[in-house]
Amino acid sequence: MTQQTQEPTTAELSAGYAAGLDPREVAETILTRIAAREPVLNAFYLHDPAQVRTDAAASAARWAAGTQRSAYDGVPVTVKENIPRAGHPVPSGTAIANPPVAATNAPVTDRLLEAGMVILGSTTMPDWGMLSSGVSSLHGVSRNAWDPSLTTGGSSAGAGAAAAAGYGPLHVGTDIGGSIRLPGTWAGLATLKPSAGLVPLHAPYLGRVAGPLTRTIADSAALMSIISRPDARDYSTRPYPQMDWNKRLSSPRGLRVGLQLDAGSGAPVDPEVAAAVQLAAELFAAAGATVVPVAPFMSAAMLTGIDAFWRTRSWADYRALDEAAQASVLPYIARWCSAGKDSDGAATIENYQRFAQLQQVTRQATESLDLVLSPVAPMAAFGAEHPMPSNDPDEPMSHISFTLPYNMSGQPAATVNCGFTTDGRTIGLQVAGRTGADEDVLAACAWFEGVRGDAAPDWSLVP
Repeated sequence: MTQQTQEPTTAELSAGYAAGLDPREVAETILTRIAAREPVLNAFYLHDPAQVRTDAAASAARWAAGTQRSAYDGVPVTVKENIPRAGHPVPSGTAIANPPVAATNAPVTDRLLEAGMVILGSTTMPDWGMLSSGVSSLHGVSRNAWDPSLTTGGSSAGAGAAAAAGYGPLHVGTDIGGSIRLPGTWAGLATLKPSAGLVPLHAPYLGRVAGPLTRTIADSAALMSIISRPDARDYSTRPYPQMDWNKRLSSPRGLRVGLQLDAGSGAPVDPEVAAAVQLAAELFAAAGATVVPVAPFMSAAMLTGIDAFWRTRSWADYRALDEAAQASVLPYIARWCSAGKDSDGAATIENYQRFAQLQQVTRQATESLDLVLSPVAPMAAFGAEHPMPSNDPDEPMSHISFTLPYNMSGQPAATVNCGFTTDGRTIGLQVAGRTGADEDVLAACAWFEGVRGDAAPDWSLVP
């Protein structure tokens, strides 16, 4: 494998293009990188080097003519496979024959193309996005760029692998319970689950968002400046005020910052994870923030009920398949969703009401705080071949009790690396804020990037 050099940021590429850097040269460098690592990492579902070269050449021509579509024209980007691109299949990670082919682009795809960005391809995900790993009946196993024996996280699995591996600076994932942020903690990335309705979606659903996975907070902010533009096709979008994606925080002095080390449900937090998050909170306190403890607020009943509702939803999809298609679904997913057949109408409604309960308690627990610091997940990265950390489809999802609440409450939640385990695995800090305060959350994370010292990932160590 080739040694990875420091990858240019979005801002550096933009300045370079304005000064005469050729987008074709950048594309070739990244294509070489992809060719070297992709046989191991398996980050892409769709990747067409010829199309990448064509799009990079078109960008080069626009820059030469002074007709570039945006400051980010020519910047490489990937999108998760469940974000439609017109004319391409959307299998959502399953090996089911004849997957649907997208008739139109998703709003996110259109925003990227309108900005002149070069889409490198569509990144992998596990079956129906219902695993927190890169295990898929269609793709096999997507792997962690730091250590291929480890998971890259999921369900934005390929996006996490691509971001960590240096497949360009920008990657778009989706998140309904942690699917952007889990690759963030297990691959050392900077990510953002945006506020509800900020980034327009092609298929809105309770808790679902699209957002960035990158190596730096500045890159996440740059991507948000493009994909957060409104689109009338998403009926769930909200009229947020214009955000300043270049906002800076000189110091957290005066901020009221919560620290949560016990989610109240799910797996216990690994001591090394807790220690890294505690040290991050101490940096905020040392800089003048008022750090206060946040008591557990997500109950085991909420976690179990939401997990049960998702099983029922997926069981409905699974039951509608013919026998051959059912046989093509990942056995873990088939076993997991089969429990959904036992929920009658009353139980399903009761489980659905858990979403509102979680939304309520999350808002109540955090409304007096500017920021909330917590682990992203209770554990560090696990084996790449394992579908889930617990690897037991009969158990509720024990690793999402820090991330899921903010999907339900609609609040923004970002990740930034805050340390490493003794064996070198990355540990992410989750930073959540008030709904609509995405710019403030990213600014706080950028401040932390500047003071975290040895907790910063050394990307030159990625093979």
